Amino acid sequence: MKIRLKLRPDIGFILIACAGFSFGLPAHANGFRLTTWNMDWLTLRTPEADSDLPLNIPHRRDKDYATLKTYAQRLHASLIAFQEADGIEAARRIFPASEYKLFLTDDKITQRVGVAADLALQITRNPDLTALNVYSSQAAHPLRSGLDITVNFGSANLRILVVHLKTGCWDDPLPSRKQVCQVLQKQAAILRMWLSQRQEDHVPFVIMGDFNRRLAPHDDFFLELTQGINLALPTTGMASPCHGGEYFIDNILLGNGAQNWQQPNSLKVMTFANERPEDAERLSDHCPVSIGLTPK
Repeated sequence: MKIRLKLRPDIGFILIACAGFSFGLPAHANGFRLTTWNMDWLTLRTPEADSDLPLNIPHRRDKDYATLKTYAQRLHASLIAFQEADGIEAARRIFPASEYKLFLTDDKITQRVGVAADLALQITRNPDLTALNVYSSQAAHPLRSGLDITVNFGSANLRILVVHLKTGCWDDPLPSRKQVCQVLQKQAAILRMWLSQRQEDHVPFVIMGDFNRRLAPHDDFFLELTQGINLALPTTGMASPCHGGEYFIDNILLGNGAQNWQQPNSLKVMTFANERPEDAERLSDHCPVSIGLTPK
């Protein structure tokens, strides 16, 4: 089943979304497939038992976790960067130890970012990018750190930063009087510093995750990141099947030569269109976004 999307007038291409089908070959059989996926409050706790949780989070049953696990397997991804996971125990419901290595930030919050990686991958964990929490230490609800890892392919390394940025500043100009946009602009400055350091390292890199920003080549946030830095945005010109034909907020940015690794026409989005609406709502409010790379 394939879905053609109605586009915004300023988006020039049609994205083909895969509705619950496998993306093809297993991990490593045709390069290296990267996926980013916001899991939408992946927690084993309930709002009834924990007052810190919103009442409207998905109330998942065992069947829902099994369905999410099946979707994860169908991705055939070498590495899945995920967001909004409560911890290892919840993530293991989707990414079992028999198939994936797991890495999560050390944040003491419910919505952590993490990575589920193919067992064969050689991965080094770097210190979390805690500076993305630009709030004061007294803030009641800290922002999420970035998970920073390096994947070794023998002859080449790939530095990967997984992020989940401040929500609410979808496409407002930067700078803005809106407080959420001011926060996002501070996070952009932190990412700029990380990017500058990677430029000095001369190591190919990826920033991926939920940016909570409709990224496009002309977007203020994206332009702030790319001042003097060449970044590829694979979703350029594409419409998101998860967000009404708008620009993507779940993105994978490539730099320092990693843009030359991208496989042509490898951008894919897995949707839950084959599920009943009430079942799809309990899975996630985001769809997995994937690209294929050929390390060089």
